Amino acid sequence: MNSAVIVDAVRTPSGRGKPGGALEQIHPVDLLATTLSALVERTGLDPALIDDVIGGCVSQVGTQSFNITRNAVLAAGFPDHVPGTTIDRQCGSSQQAAAFAAQGVISGGYDIAIACGVEEMSRNPIGSNAAGADPYGEGIASRYPQGLVSQGISAELIASRWGLSRAQLDDFAALSHTRATETARQGGFARELIPVSNGSELIAEDQTIRPATSASGLGALQPSFHSEALAERYPEINWVITPGNSSPLTDGASAVLVMSEERAKMLGLTPRARFHSFAVTGSDPIMMLTGIIPVTKKILAKSGLSLDDMDVLEVNEAFASVPLAWLAETGADPAKLNPRGGAIALGHPLGASGGRLLSTMLNHLEATGGRYGLQTMCEGGGMANATIIERL
Repeated sequence: MNSAVIVDAVRTPSGRGKPGGALEQIHPVDLLATTLSALVERTGLDPALIDDVIGGCVSQVGTQSFNITRNAVLAAGFPDHVPGTTIDRQCGSSQQAAAFAAQGVISGGYDIAIACGVEEMSRNPIGSNAAGADPYGEGIASRYPQGLVSQGISAELIASRWGLSRAQLDDFAALSHTRATETARQGGFARELIPVSNGSELIAEDQTIRPATSASGLGALQPSFHSEALAERYPEINWVITPGNSSPLTDGASAVLVMSEERAKMLGLTPRARFHSFAVTGSDPIMMLTGIIPVTKKILAKSGLSLDDMDVLEVNEAFASVPLAWLAETGADPAKLNPRGGAIALGHPLGASGGRLLSTMLNHLEATGGRYGLQTMCEGGGMANATIIERL
């Protein structure tokens, strides 16, 4: 059986995913193509050798439609025989792309693949691919007569179930910005970041980090999802989720070069890490963001490792209540959790987030001499992915 290794991992800076954001003027195809080009330029790889490019994107509509991954392959100047496909596992799309790429290598189906992802939320907001249509149908309506809910409501329900206070959420959010600010100050993101030009300026740093963020300042923000109708429907909710303790709308792209260890050796490339284990699970679509808890148990059982073996834990900060509930259930060491900051500070460009977490985790392992890293991602509709890598 082949060993699947990571030769390189890159991402664009995170741009604010609103009109006027720093990356808004860059077409998402070109944004993703920037990361693909960077991988072959940094490694000297002949792109003609790539067997497949697997990309994640959630809102596959408008400028992100018509198989954006294949379009990015062509925009990057790769030979036209290099294929590309686009998948949607919601927020875990590019993490799933990495798993598919690695599993293709392990099985012998691929020698070399790129896993990538992109989302420009400034152009294609959440839900824009539904365009007012019913995406569920009668079967789901009959199974869940009370109706499915937004991720924001799920985050509120999690906060209530685990007894998480507004102060705890705001403290965690402020810490995310503090850690990201310090990492950026020390140049800790330099190896993973690919500067991009928006036509008028070169964007080389994450636009979502707010160095002056404090828990007291976050405490002044109003709840994002409260309404009288929802308060009546969910009397157990305390309405503690705000824009400050949630991940911001974000534009960004990421890409990871995956190949067999044997092929890397033949090409004179030095692998940076090995894919160790994978897991994916479904979970309750109402409490949809809790899948990270059972998927963590699942991957640890499959891997034969424990949380104590992990040197870094990347749990996506879609909302502060999600990693805090995960900590409460797993008993993991908080110091190992998102040590360079998470999505609250670094952004959450949906389809690209899995690659972003992977690149940040890899660089942290290298900087600290750690061996194992665990990455897990909650996903819309009630799912979660988990990946363990081993630094080489």
